[in-house]
Amino acid sequence: MANLDSTLLQKFIFDGLYEDIREGDHTSRACIPADDRTHAKLLVKAEGVIAGVEVAEAIFKHVDPSSSVDIKINDGEDVKYGDVAFYVECNSQALLKAERLVLNTMQRLSGIATLSSRFAFEVADLPVKILDTRKTTPLMRFLEKWAVNIGGCENYRVGLYDWIMIKDNHVDACGSHTEAITKVHEYLRENHLNLSITVEVRNLVELFEVLDKGGVTRIMFDNFELPILAEAVAHVDGRFETEASGGVTLHTVRKIAQTGVDYISVGALTHSAGCLDLSLKVIKD
Repeated sequence: MANLDSTLLQKFIFDGLYEDIREGDHTSRACIPADDRTHAKLLVKAEGVIAGVEVAEAIFKHVDPSSSVDIKINDGEDVKYGDVAFYVECNSQALLKAERLVLNTMQRLSGIATLSSRFAFEVADLPVKILDTRKTTPLMRFLEKWAVNIGGCENYRVGLYDWIMIKDNHVDACGSHTEAITKVHEYLRENHLNLSITVEVRNLVELFEVLDKGGVTRIMFDNFELPILAEAVAHVDGRFETEASGGVTLHTVRKIAQTGVDYISVGALTHSAGCLDLSLKVIKD
């Protein structure tokens, strides 16, 4: 499982709490003594894969350094209705400050981890890797990609800065695949960069042009029909990594994998994942 960037996490917590609290939680201040302490539990209300327990613990520690979290179910484990993921003991006002950020984050991340686990299961016996994309919630990418990893799929590039991806718009603006690849290599050389290169092709004609040119890490087949995809993989014949993308669903991912591609990128892992129903409940003495 990938590690969370602690600097990004602390900034996320600070900004998330500020969005919700600003000058203060007036309801809790009015109803609850400042020194009151509370026990609560994180109740699971649906089947899935839990993600965000580590984040929740960090949030509680941020609002109350003296808080304690007793984890019963770790990130990446299967859960069902009625399970308790953790118990928390915390200053009462602090707990209620943290509640919504904890739930919003965990529900979203658990939904992503759950969907990712289902995609991973569909191809578990095949030599293919399922990748996420950049179709993430702004400022939550590091968390959402972490949840994808927890669910059993893999991360693609983090952003525009760590991988070259020549897509259709780049090719059309540049003039051709050959010209785009040439310019990319010039740019990398001039800027002393060593980045992997993916190039997208839309048909076999474009594929043959890329095969003639070479100089790439991976060829991505965009929205290829299955017979054409299998033919394209055969033409590459292991010379470059291969990737399928475009409209991949749980119903189609296995058939796509059976064509022999090395990778399948699935934007749905993040942009179409729902939320896992969770609730934070105060335990009455």
